[in-house]
Amino acid sequence: MLVAEEKDVLKEKLKEIFGYSQFRGNQEMVIRNLLNGHNTFVIMPTGAGKSLCYQLPAVVKDGLAIVISPLIALMKNQVDSLNAYGINARFLNSTLSKGEITRLKKDATSGNIKLLYVAPESLNKEENIEFLQKVNISFVAIDEAHCISEWGHDFRPEYRKIKTMIGQLGDMPVIALTATATPKVQLDIQKNLQMEEADVFISSFNRTNLYYEVRPKKETKKQLIRFLKEHKGKSGVIYCLSRKKVEEIAQLLNVNGFKAAPYHAGLDPDVRIKNQDGFLNEDIDIIVATIAFGMGIDKPDVRFVIHYDVPKSLEGYYQETGRAGRDGLEGHCLMFYSHNDLSKLEKFNKDKSVQERENARVLLQEMEFYAESPVCRRRQLLHYFGEEFDGGNCGMCDNCVHPRERFDGMNFVKLALEAVKQTSERFGLNHLVNVLTGTEDEYVKSYSHFKLAIFGKGKGEAAEFWKSVIRQALVFQYLEKDIDNIGVLRISEKGKQFLKKPHSIELARDHDFTTEVDEEEDSPDRVPVNSKSYDARLFELLKAARKKIAKEKDLPPYVIFQDPSLEEMATTYPTTKEDLASVNGVGMGKVNKFGREFLDLIQKYVDDNDIETASDIIVKTSVNKSKAKIQIIQQIDRKIELDEIADSLKMSFQDMLTEIENICYSGTKLNLDYYIDEVLEEEKQDTIFEYFLNSETDSIKDAVEALKDEDSDFDEDNLRLMRIKFLSEYAN
Repeated sequence: MLVAEEKDVLKEKLKEIFGYSQFRGNQEMVIRNLLNGHNTFVIMPTGAGKSLCYQLPAVVKDGLAIVISPLIALMKNQVDSLNAYGINARFLNSTLSKGEITRLKKDATSGNIKLLYVAPESLNKEENIEFLQKVNISFVAIDEAHCISEWGHDFRPEYRKIKTMIGQLGDMPVIALTATATPKVQLDIQKNLQMEEADVFISSFNRTNLYYEVRPKKETKKQLIRFLKEHKGKSGVIYCLSRKKVEEIAQLLNVNGFKAAPYHAGLDPDVRIKNQDGFLNEDIDIIVATIAFGMGIDKPDVRFVIHYDVPKSLEGYYQETGRAGRDGLEGHCLMFYSHNDLSKLEKFNKDKSVQERENARVLLQEMEFYAESPVCRRRQLLHYFGEEFDGGNCGMCDNCVHPRERFDGMNFVKLALEAVKQTSERFGLNHLVNVLTGTEDEYVKSYSHFKLAIFGKGKGEAAEFWKSVIRQALVFQYLEKDIDNIGVLRISEKGKQFLKKPHSIELARDHDFTTEVDEEEDSPDRVPVNSKSYDARLFELLKAARKKIAKEKDLPPYVIFQDPSLEEMATTYPTTKEDLASVNGVGMGKVNKFGREFLDLIQKYVDDNDIETASDIIVKTSVNKSKAKIQIIQQIDRKIELDEIADSLKMSFQDMLTEIENICYSGTKLNLDYYIDEVLEEEKQDTIFEYFLNSETDSIKDAVEALKDEDSDFDEDNLRLMRIKFLSEYAN
């Protein structure tokens, strides 16, 4: 055991190097155990100070501590932090040049390095084993140890070889650490590392400052923008399933005025490092990332973690949400959930081995249970990791703040436990549900379970209802998981007592996500302009303002803004120049020319009537500057004949005119004189101009009707060209 003086040395070094006056939780016991030469297994939630458990012993103990770590980004972040503390830490991985590796080996053998971070792939190389055999190694730390277990959420085959690698380096203590491990995974890690005798330190998984929430994945971009506007300027991470989605959401956020950057394995390493550093240094507020981001990232003030897509497992979800609120202050954990995401994840597993596929299916099933369950989310998470939550309403999850419909479940739980008992406690949830509902599938037939007294006793309720009852019985400890047989349920001691003496049990109805329409990711999120759902009173006020401005400028009202634009304003209530410019048919040119009075009017109307504004409900998307539009503008500037432009773009002349009209309506001034002067005499141009200047409408159909007796040259195409010329001169 450590003597008092050595204890004091630990406290001194803790303060001197890391700036802390006291250890947190189990930290001191873990460190003392390791320094006493004992193998140590640490299960400590993200944000509880796991890294210190091997960093401080490395400083105090003679020799070099090897830290086996799975991610290069994790290594860089931790090495940078340690170097900032004045500790000589380095990493050995594939990013180093031969010269850098040579210098590293020289420094390590001479005893100048205290911690060396190594990827398992690098440790497996013969030349690295030979080099490390010459070094005085103090101990080996295995970070993210859950990667060892095929039952875990982030299984890596290289981690299964770690015990063999360590064995070649000599006899030294080993510390294995993870933030997430179910009882099954804990046993698997210890067995693989041959650390069954190790001292185990498990910290509570309860992060009391985190708020957990699940929302249906419907109009997700609008929900996301609204949430982020409520948390403007705060630091957060958004996790997406694919690299494409990461890029799309990062762009969406930047267009909507947030400081965001993407992070995924497909980016150039320099870009990834730049974005990660920007996030850590507060130049970037939001990182949009695939799952790879965040392992070991020590940023204390992450205020929210959003899962745009459903994670692959509850372990992954817990670890990722654990990056919020590491300073003990607020942390909001929001997940958007849909069955569609689960189906996508199932497809990703199709090429895996049968066993891996089954493991992945069970993990996804647990994720589905968590999302749809009405039980306190904190209670569910803690139960999953083998810890029970004694409190009632946690007050920090959506299920506790907005409770679901309750009912007395005594008789239902009794039937569920009877099904487990009569099937000899050898089966999982789906089989039990089939027995209860009287569904004769191949397994029910092969085990002759259709002959059981319990068979079909629950057929008055749907299968989903029985799944919910069994899940709630599990969370409330009437059932328990068989740790040796994944997916199998047994009756707990509490359940046996309940069967002897049944009592009232309050259950709740699951969330029904099947009624939600999954978001069509590629569809625009803007409010439909022609929905006729606009605010009629505001529309009339806007029309009156338009008429007043038109009269002052001696212009037809439609030149200022057309009716569809006013309808959209009366739907979305734009109160900033940027919001108004995003309205169809407006653009920043028109905003600068005519917008001030309309913005003032809308702002007053919003204030007077306490209305939700466009900035709350409209998602701005990147301006659609298609290649065709850019080419059209460039070629018009170069005075290319319009027929030639249409041919080069493989468009009909009418379709190209529509593109030009859209460009003009968005506020861009176009000079078509070079073409119009060739097809229409000046006198005829003046006649059409005069018509549009005095007309109540810019309708081409009305113009053709009004001018049909004047001249046959006033066909639809020529009138459209003149309308573009007219609006460019007067409206833009």
